Amino acid sequence: MKKDEGHLIHEKIAVPEQSPRASRSRLCKLLKENLGSYNATIINGRAGTGKTTLAADFARHAGRAIAWYKVDAADCDLRLFCQYLSKTVRLQRASLDEARLLQLTETAESDRAELLAEAFVFQLSEGKFEPLLIIIEDLHLVYDADWVVPFFRRLMPLLPADVHLLITCRSLPPAPLWRLRSKQMLRVMDETELAFTLDEAILLFESYGLGEEHARVAWRQTNGRAAAIADFAATPGRAGRAVADNYLSINQRELKCLAGPTPNFQT
Repeated sequence: MKKDEGHLIHEKIAVPEQSPRASRSRLCKLLKENLGSYNATIINGRAGTGKTTLAADFARHAGRAIAWYKVDAADCDLRLFCQYLSKTVRLQRASLDEARLLQLTETAESDRAELLAEAFVFQLSEGKFEPLLIIIEDLHLVYDADWVVPFFRRLMPLLPADVHLLITCRSLPPAPLWRLRSKQMLRVMDETELAFTLDEAILLFESYGLGEEHARVAWRQTNGRAAAIADFAATPGRAGRAVADNYLSINQRELKCLAGPTPNFQT
């Protein structure tokens, strides 16, 4: 993979190129509404629920400058996390003083994470720029780091009005963070919202030239789980076999009902 002079991986701060087969307009609309109503949004769900695909799709429709950061487990080091975060934000806001922020990560003070958050917000607030959407993917990989709670607990309430933070994760952040939603600073979207509706499933299957009945069977069998229903639609012949199996299952149930109870010949 390509690396820059600081040994940072470029792909970690680039918006994924793949586009969804069918855009989730319902969810993109909710995310757009969040931009003006909350400081931050968390998309929470297990693997396969469509978090990254949704975030990348929204990044293309948000109408804002985008700073993307894909977190890895090694980023539990505050300095490395700060390097990636400041690097991706600087791509949109060149005035950001990365050296100053990195200097704060080297202090031995117990509140260094909070100081870093305050300095980061201060720099985001300087000057006039295009509204910014910061997307941090897979934050759950660094939950164990001692700086995560103090950094984000300080960062979220202070974000300027033209900056929104979007986080994807496989489990909710530690309680002091996600409880910020009670203060109308944070919106949490969970697996229930991420699941495909029947109408969305039908649109997806139509993009493959498949009919509504195929979509209905797949939707019932997958409970609308994004990765499962996408695989269902993309696998040749699978949807047709599922419809046939479903039809046979219904017929067998009808036959049993018509047959009635087995007679008892014992007297």
